[in-house]
Formats: sequence, structure tokens, C-alpha cells
Amino acid sequence: MLSKAQVLKARRAIERMYTGTCTVTEHQKVKGGASKLVTYADSVVLEGQPCRLSFKQSNPAQQTESAASIAQVIKLFLAPEATVRPGSKVTVSQDGVTADYKCSGVPAVYSTHQEIVLELFERWA
Repeated sequence: MLSKAQVLKARRAIERMYTGTCTVTEHQKVKGGASKLVTYADSVVLEGQPCRLSFKQSNPAQQTESAASIAQVIKLFLAPEATVRPGSKVTVSQDGVTADYKCSGVPAVYSTHQEIVLELFERWA
């Protein structure tokens, strides 16, 4: 078990590697007044959060009849206290590139950071 000082030191070391920022948007239900009509609206729940994206190819290119396909794992690293719900839209700006992703699962939260597997965002489900 790590002491609080060791956790803090490790967290500072990890956070020095954060070169990007992210904005988390949730697609939330909004109930209408008298009409009681339910609509959806985008709501920013986290903005300007320091983070880091990591890219990894899970397998070498697979040749199919039409084209080669490559599987890529995209992982977001950020502070453990940040809340990112599954299905949220995550906009990340890192190294001069901005892209939209969706949170594809439950974050793995550690005492020093959290890791979230992302997929490219196409549209709200």
C-alpha cells in the first residue's frame, strides 16, 4: 500500500505528461413545461480538464477482400475525481488536433488517475 505522499508524488508525475485538454458533454433528457414533452439537450459537464490521449494498435492490419483493417485502442488519462459517464461525448484537443470521441465504457479509476477507453464519436445513439 502506498502512503499519501507516494500517491501524491506519483500523481504529479503522471499529470506532467498531460498535454491536452478535454470537454465532456452529456446528452440529457429535458422535460417540457405544460406539454410534458421530453426532448434531449447537450450539456457540458466538464470543460478544460487536463488530460492525455494514448493510441495503441491492438492487432496488426487484417487483410480482407476489400481493404486492410486496423484495430486501434484509444485511451484517455485524466484526474481520478473527474466524472465521465459511459456514453458521454468527449472532445479532446492535444498536439494541435481536436477530435470528438465517445466514452465506450466504465472508467478504470485509480488513486493517481483514471483510464477511459474511447471510440470515435459519430452521433448520439
